[in-house]
Amino acid sequence: MPVTEEAKRLFLSHLDAFKKITGDAYVLTDEESLHHYAHDETENLLFLPDIVIKPRSVEEISEIMKICNQYRIPVTPRGAGTGLSGGALPHKGGVLISFERMNSILHIDERNLQVITEPGVITEVLQMAVREKGLFYPPDPSSRGSCFIGGNIAENSGGPKAVKYGVVKDYVLNLEVVLADGSIIWTGANVLKNSTGYNLTQLMVGSEGTLGLVTKIVLKLLPHPKHDLLMLVPFNDLEKAGAAVSAIFRAGFTPSALELVEIDALKIVSRFVDSTVVPVSDEMAAHLIIEVDGNHPETLMAEMEAIAALLADFDCGEIFFADDAQQKAELWKLRRRVAEAVKLNGYTIEEDTVVPRAELPALIHGVKALGLEYDFKVVCYGHAGDGNLHIRIKKEGSIYSLNNPAVIPALKALFALVKSLGGTISGEHGIGLIQKEYMDIVYTNAGLEVMRGIKRAFDPNNILNAGKIFDLEK
Repeated sequence: MPVTEEAKRLFLSHLDAFKKITGDAYVLTDEESLHHYAHDETENLLFLPDIVIKPRSVEEISEIMKICNQYRIPVTPRGAGTGLSGGALPHKGGVLISFERMNSILHIDERNLQVITEPGVITEVLQMAVREKGLFYPPDPSSRGSCFIGGNIAENSGGPKAVKYGVVKDYVLNLEVVLADGSIIWTGANVLKNSTGYNLTQLMVGSEGTLGLVTKIVLKLLPHPKHDLLMLVPFNDLEKAGAAVSAIFRAGFTPSALELVEIDALKIVSRFVDSTVVPVSDEMAAHLIIEVDGNHPETLMAEMEAIAALLADFDCGEIFFADDAQQKAELWKLRRRVAEAVKLNGYTIEEDTVVPRAELPALIHGVKALGLEYDFKVVCYGHAGDGNLHIRIKKEGSIYSLNNPAVIPALKALFALVKSLGGTISGEHGIGLIQKEYMDIVYTNAGLEVMRGIKRAFDPNNILNAGKIFDLEK
């Protein structure tokens, strides 16, 4: 429901109260600041908030939420703004709460392999801090150098290492959360097993800021593996590359990363970063990036050699082994910057589909067929090891998908295909604003109404990231 001019005047009248809570410098209403926080990395969408607030503590957030809840002021939580589903877009105006000042790693517990952190810590900064202690936080989204750990919690992020180590939800033990009315709760306990009541921790993970605002995070850590090996495998057939993925796992191997990049995307990103580390030729269709890690180099080399021998049955080309850390870093730089490169090349619409990994060939074939049927160009890349394929679309005259009648039929057909293959419409980017109208493809009305009931219980005034994932009033 749109915010009325009267409502805007009402919450702007609370500026002094907000400034008293955080200090004048951290309550922003100037046009430049509002524009800065009006977008994330979702397509080319822009929605201005009316106020931006940058709190520093859980107590400040609690006081802000008490005011917003009392006066029905919409609240949009925001991390680093790297999201791809519109989760941080303040499409209802109101107050945008930025977590950038809540950026401290509070405690690394080496005895119990845990870390307590605030949500505004950059993911890679957290990873490097625990690595100095010999510890490992595996989830590693492509934007790890800029995204916040709080945003990763909101979207249940994954990344290349999810195939072996799991996604964010597998590492969250406990959360401090501010509810819509300003109440402060902990969702669980700092333990590895917990069967004490409802699992509120996991309910918060992936809820996209619609149920509460996460202010402290307790994460499980692992010992850091001592060695890794990386190889690049070219294929002359895209579907055979997809079929090879399932074969690797059926043969008993679990790589620490298994990524697919089709040749068009690889050419674009190679030009973008001015890299020649990956040889490309016209007959190539795709590459698999395969990594194994562990503590025993001889075991890892034997594993790589066995995987390479297996891939010979899938029409692969000459395999390239990364000889040193520099080559490994160059290959990962290419993979991590694919999304940025293809977006700048006009592939502005990204979908985050996931299917059982054995269905990857059918998904790839179906995506290409839909491109011909609905007249769009498409490139595919992503976390093939767990069936999570990112699909980037370029359609003449359409730079966005939200409420776009030229694109919606194609996306409905795509998501219907994904559902028919036993998959779903988002693996790690979330639903946010741009995919909510497709939720009824994968959920029944009864399932969606259960979600709406949970939302009403946590946020009866519907102020927290309202209109994300689904519309409450339906």
